[in-house]
Amino acid sequence: MTKRAHNFCAGPAALPTAVLEKAQAEMLNWQDRGVSVMEMSHRHASFMELAAQCEANLRELMQIPANYKVIFMQGGATAQFSLLPMNLLAGKTQADYIDTGIWSTKAIKAMAPYGSANIIASSQTGEYLTVPQQHELNISPDSAFVHYCPNETIGGLAFDYIPDTGDVPLIADMSSVILSEPIDVSKFAMIYAGAQKNIGPAGITLLIVRDDLLGKSRFDTPPIFDYQKQWENDSMLNTPPTYSWYLASLVFEWLLANGGLEAMAKVNHAKAAALYAAIDNSQLYSNKVNKANRSIMNVTFTLADEALNSTFLQEAEANDLLNLKGHRSVGGMRASIYNAVPMESIQALISFMQDFEARYWNK
Repeated sequence: MTKRAHNFCAGPAALPTAVLEKAQAEMLNWQDRGVSVMEMSHRHASFMELAAQCEANLRELMQIPANYKVIFMQGGATAQFSLLPMNLLAGKTQADYIDTGIWSTKAIKAMAPYGSANIIASSQTGEYLTVPQQHELNISPDSAFVHYCPNETIGGLAFDYIPDTGDVPLIADMSSVILSEPIDVSKFAMIYAGAQKNIGPAGITLLIVRDDLLGKSRFDTPPIFDYQKQWENDSMLNTPPTYSWYLASLVFEWLLANGGLEAMAKVNHAKAAALYAAIDNSQLYSNKVNKANRSIMNVTFTLADEALNSTFLQEAEANDLLNLKGHRSVGGMRASIYNAVPMESIQALISFMQDFEARYWNK
């Protein structure tokens, strides 16, 4: 059996073993055609059929209403920080933003060339340990949209509610939380997500856009970045990242075969609950995020003695517990426990953490 480590990488993240095995089996000979899927034209009828089935499976998984378009683009979620105002300002000069961490801040900064980013609420003064509440959101009726990040990957901070923005379109960067549990798509005007967490490998970006938002791009928006034009061309205005698309299709099939998002939510909440309980019951480890706003995808924690950090990481890696180092901007540790990370990996991490504490702290 091929060795598989416990991979807690924030992205590119772990992929389901079953998906990788199927991709491996089909690598040289996809659909008995004697070529790899990555060697085929994206215009070939077989790949077009794959793309159509991929969208159909996603719609089933997320219960996407008929008046929402599904678009696959390149450039990652970071590109969308700029493409949002290019496509959605629609003649307006302002958009509202909720600031809850580094990714929110990047989106805010990217707005500058196109208009004013109005920060309607921020968690900065509270060190990004909680999210602004609904009554704190001072939404402007003249704004083109309200943007927020439901799950901040770096800080492990998550919203415990969906903001009510009235008639102003709500835009969500769901890169690190999409497909982790069911959501009501109809409460959003647009959802976007980089693939490399729960969708597939890096290289493709998913957009779910309500159809009334299309066709409003700036006059100088390049066609390749125009949501309307991408949708009209089946996300194939230029050559798409076909292999990333193919692997995303396998992930969607895997999710459906394993009970869909309802089943995934049960597993994800159980994984997170077990890991947070181990942290909370420890003298060495701690998580300062408001409990109601703790992420179920990105569990951050610090050691009471930072001098132990390097030893912790070295020993963790020696035990096949990989990519636990926190983001360079915040330090500490981070275990990203996306859909493909099994409960067995959580249990292995908890056992290691408890053993490490017993040897270095509980003396």
